[in-house]
Amino acid sequence: MLVAFSVAPSVSGPDGSVSAAVARVVRLVRDSGLPHRTDAMFTTVEGEWDECMALVKSCVDVLAEQAPRVSLVLKADVRPGRSGELTGKLDRLEAALDELG
Repeated sequence: MLVAFSVAPSVSGPDGSVSAAVARVVRLVRDSGLPHRTDAMFTTVEGEWDECMALVKSCVDVLAEQAPRVSLVLKADVRPGRSGELTGKLDRLEAALDELG
């Protein structure tokens, strides 16, 4: 399964930035051992349901330690029996684009 999520505290630093808080979350993701990719808007992880959801919960919990409210946006692609989809979906897209010329 792929889970794309964005998590942020309800309060930001004095300059309006949440990058320090998000860095704590990205550290958890990187330390999880799950395949992942982070871009400007979302972090996507690949794994089994329980491990992905446990990681998302840990990310929310780490922010909740320092913020009275946490925002979470989550999108999941549940496709049992598949793995390697973090790159596989992109590979298939690129192949389809190549076919179009």
